[in-house]
Amino acid sequence: MKAGSNLEKVLEAGKFAVTAEIGPPQSSNPEPLTHHARMMKGSADAFNLTDNQTAVVRLSSIASAAIIMREDIEPVIQMTCRDRNRIALQSDLLGASAIGVKNVLCLTGDHQTFGNERAAKSVFDFDSVSELYTFDKLRTEGLQSGGTVIDDKPELYLGCAENPFATPYEFRATRLAKKVDSGADFVQTQAIFDMDMFEKWMDEVRSRGLDKKTHILAGVIPMKTAGAARYMKNKVPGMIVPDYIIERMRNASDAKEEGIRLCVEQIETLKTIKGVHGVHVMAVMWEEMVPRIVEMAGLLPRPTVK
Repeated sequence: MKAGSNLEKVLEAGKFAVTAEIGPPQSSNPEPLTHHARMMKGSADAFNLTDNQTAVVRLSSIASAAIIMREDIEPVIQMTCRDRNRIALQSDLLGASAIGVKNVLCLTGDHQTFGNERAAKSVFDFDSVSELYTFDKLRTEGLQSGGTVIDDKPELYLGCAENPFATPYEFRATRLAKKVDSGADFVQTQAIFDMDMFEKWMDEVRSRGLDKKTHILAGVIPMKTAGAARYMKNKVPGMIVPDYIIERMRNASDAKEEGIRLCVEQIETLKTIKGVHGVHVMAVMWEEMVPRIVEMAGLLPRPTVK
């Protein structure tokens, strides 16, 4: 069963959707989440809660969802396969559904060596494709991966991530097709800086009709410094940052303002690309800029769909 979430309603109504990201704190203190929820409320249709992003221990995405729902904003919980086997994944999904979570983003997860517990034992019992397939069977048939059928099916709107720029490039659209076939209702992409390359990927997506089967939300990141742009270009796998963007940031009199302008320009371009149904704003440790970016991009107020 689909969830009837606000994000689902906006996308299914053909509106240009906005999601944004909130990083849970590295502690049990809920105040940062409450602060960001109040500050960002109304600037997006739903808000992603990351699941121990970059393999760093943080407040759980499900607990974080419960906290921001108190502020009457809709969460998208991320669920990675790195830390859970299929029993835990299905159990956590049922728990999340029981407290009212409707949007779930299925991720394989960053390798544990990227984070602060490098000696941790990874699980990877599933990858994101098999996770999607299992969750889709649960919501449509009440069927668990081991064959047990449950009576009360979770109501879910399922999403996945995709990186148009990861190698080998020629298989990226094929991998997306597998995720769509496994039940992905929406897709959030890696941050896009190279619009020409993204357009080539979208050509492949459209040629396969995938833009008709799922909703694609293109990722954007506002940058604060030229150094951040260089780091993403040189150190982040699967990230392509053209040199002209780094130079533009380096030559700016106010790099932060230039980063915001760049982000807004990228959103304006993405709004014109056929098959792009929304944007996903990842203002990492700069969440307070999300309302301003969305407003400058002409995406406020957010639609109300009944």
